[in-house]
Parts: sequence; C-alpha cells; structure tokens
Amino acid sequence: MISPQAAPNRTTHPCFTLAIFILSCLQAGLTFAGTDPIHPWSENPRYWEYKGEPILLTGGSKDDNLFQIPDLKDHLVEMKAVGANYVRNTMSDRHDFGFEVYPFAEIEPGKYDLEKWNEEYWQRFEKFLNWTEERDIIVQIEVWDRFDYSDSSGSTRWKDHPYNPANNINYTEEQTGLKPTYPKHPGANEQPFFFSVPALKNILPLLKYQTAFVDKMLSISLTHGHVLYCMDNETGGAEEWGAFWAGFIRERALEKGAEVFLTEMWDPWNLKDKMHRRTFDHPELYSFIDVSQNNHNKGQEHWDNLQWVLSRIQEKPRPVNCVKTYGADTGRYGSSRDGEERFWRNLMGGAAGCRFHRPDSGLGLNEAAKAHIRSFRMFFDEFPFFESRADSESSLLADREPNEAYLRFVPGKAYAVYFPNGGKVSLKLEGIEGSFHLKWLDIAAGTWGAQSSVEAGMPVDLASPGEGHWLALMVR
Repeated sequence: MISPQAAPNRTTHPCFTLAIFILSCLQAGLTFAGTDPIHPWSENPRYWEYKGEPILLTGGSKDDNLFQIPDLKDHLVEMKAVGANYVRNTMSDRHDFGFEVYPFAEIEPGKYDLEKWNEEYWQRFEKFLNWTEERDIIVQIEVWDRFDYSDSSGSTRWKDHPYNPANNINYTEEQTGLKPTYPKHPGANEQPFFFSVPALKNILPLLKYQTAFVDKMLSISLTHGHVLYCMDNETGGAEEWGAFWAGFIRERALEKGAEVFLTEMWDPWNLKDKMHRRTFDHPELYSFIDVSQNNHNKGQEHWDNLQWVLSRIQEKPRPVNCVKTYGADTGRYGSSRDGEERFWRNLMGGAAGCRFHRPDSGLGLNEAAKAHIRSFRMFFDEFPFFESRADSESSLLADREPNEAYLRFVPGKAYAVYFPNGGKVSLKLEGIEGSFHLKWLDIAAGTWGAQSSVEAGMPVDLASPGEGHWLALMVR
C-alpha cells in the first residue's frame, strides 16, 4: 500500500516548468497523458494554462456529482453558451434525486459486492470527462465527500451505502469498526471511513476497496488533460488522510506518465485558521489551493481574506480556486447578491477560478449566474487581465467606503473598477500621462453603457450610473 512518504521525491513548485517535467518523463520512457494538459501558467503560476494559453476559470452548475445528472450534455451546452469553462464534480453516489447509481454491483436488493463494478456509474463518469474535454470545460474532481458517509439531517446515505458492512459481502463491522449508522454531522469526525490509511487506523479490509475505487477513477481520468483533483469536500479531518490520497494519486499518475495538480479543501471559514496551513505551506504535496470556504464571508472581509492568502503564498505562488461560491436567496449562506458579489471579488482579487455553487446554497447556472458569467467574459475580452494585478489594499481609490469598489489595473495602461452596489470613488492617476477611454458595463443587464474620454495626470472621479453591479473600464 502506498503511503504519503512513498510519493515521488520531486518538486511540485509551479516554477518547475511543464517542459522540464515532460523531458524527464520522456527520458524515463513515459508517455504524457493528454495534449498540453492544464497546469500552472509558466509566466505567472497564480493562473492556469491550458492548450498553450493562460486560462481563467469561471463556472456554475446545478449539481455537485455532475456526471450523474440525466441531462448532462444539455447542461454543458448551456454553460458553454455563456462562457463558463469550470465545473465541480464530486465522485458522490448518494441517492438524493433518484437518478444516481452506486459504483459497485448490486448482487441482490440492498446487497453489494465491492469486488465488482456497476458499469453504469463508470460509463457516466467517462462520458462526462469526454464531453467536458470536447468543450474545453475544466473539471475539478472531489474524490471523497464526507456527507456521502453520514446519516445526518435524517438522511440514510450511510445506512444504505455499499461501503456499510451491513450492505456488502466483503467485510464485517468487526473487521472494520464501521457502524450501521452515523447520525451526527460528519464534522464530528466519528466515521472510521476517514481513518483507514496506514498513518491513522490502518483499516486494511476497507482500504483495499477505497484504493480500488480511486484506481478505477484514475484509469479513466488520467487519460484526460483537463482534470484537477481535490481530495475532500470541506473536511475537518486528520491531515494524514488527505496526504495519503495526494501521494497515492501522484504516484499513480507518474506511473502513467501524467502530471496531476492536487489540493485539499478545509472546512474553517477563517482562512487564517491553522488547518488551512496544511495546503498553504505545503506546495510539495498540494500544487494548488482551494479557498471555497471563504465564500461564507461577506463584503470587505471576503476580499481581505483572499488578499491575505495571496500574500502568504507569494514566495511560492500557485493557483487559488473557489470551486464553490455560496450565496442564494434560497439557501442559508448569504443572499443571491452576496453570491454575485463574491464571484466578482474573487476574480477581481486574483482567484484563478470561481464557480457558483449548486442550488439551493448557490446560484448554480440560473439566469442571474449566467448574466454575471457572461458579463465577466465581456469585460475579460476587452481588458488585459493577465497583465493586471489587484489593488489589494485599495490604495489607488480615494473617498472609498469598505466594500464600495475594487480595482484591478495595469499601471498606465488599463484600469477596471468593480462597484458591488453603485457608488462613487476617485481613481488616483497622478504621474500617469495620456487620455483613456472610459465605458461602463451594466453587469446584470450584460450591456456596455455610457462612454467618454478622460485625461490622466490627476484623480478621476468615477460615479456608477446607478445602483447594482457596475464595472468601469478605462483603457489607454
């Protein structure tokens, strides 16, 4: 069995370029999976590169285990039409809507053989990866989701699951320590499922089937170049668990001649919590970062938290993704307006990818989400985004209230100011010469509005044409 310590001893710092890695693979007689797969951009490893070009990830989708939905192809077409190119996919099998299937063969009602696969599950997964790759939609896989193995909130997800000893012919409760039910929230960390690895409880009868599952997943996913890997969904568990799977996946990838990019998603909403340091401070294990849980926070705090993370990893920069952006009037984690603002603050602030979370806790791909994704792409097409940087402390914006406006700019060349809900600020352009073309993007409507010419060399007052989401774009 592979332990984290057995993982290959080679640098995963993004500045170790893909070209060097490919050369080492060729020298070892390995073939590289995929054609120019996704990896940190060689010129600026805070962002992703795919098929030889830098790429900014934006998305929204209506489910978590997206490969299971029956109208998948239509949903992907809908995404592509508005400029979405980023999806989350948990490997989940919980039967929330009735169309989901388990990965294991059911040999009689309610009884499974973990030695045999349910081919329908894996065929769905393979089609999903084929269809997303055809559309240049990047997939961030979550290998394990703790909510799949809990009966919290009155569900029977664990009670019914094939991994439950009561439901399979392969091991017993006595052999594994797995109980018939776990009614508490998975945050209680009572489920031995997440302690099976050698550095923890070393539950070999269970670990055998967990590794077989991941091997099966990788036999499909490693043939594709548009896949990122996250070990868990918002976990608060032992770091040895995620480290084991990161090492396992990395070693399996090397055996296939592929390079993979890995992360872990920790549960604390406070990004300064020491739990997050397990990814921030370990680029040798986790080659990108996901800070989705920051999307529980609001306003200026939300922006400042992301800037703190980007500053912390400045010496070893990596892409920072937000695969789950919470906020919907239907949910518990902020309003729809909160979700929309978080989306823009993430991308203006320097996140490499941002996706609206699924309903009811997020906007998914509803009409509002579509409008914001489409408007962001309109802005992106006219702004030298990858040359620009965030004004992290808003030092170039005068007369600004907290959360009133956020700036991204290329000094002397282009400036973009996002207003979450209208407002007026003064952009400091002292020492800058020349004239700029100013125009306003009505984000909710997806239309460019008023245009004018402004002279630099002195502060420029920017007052949004109205309330709501607006973006001022100034280009020399």
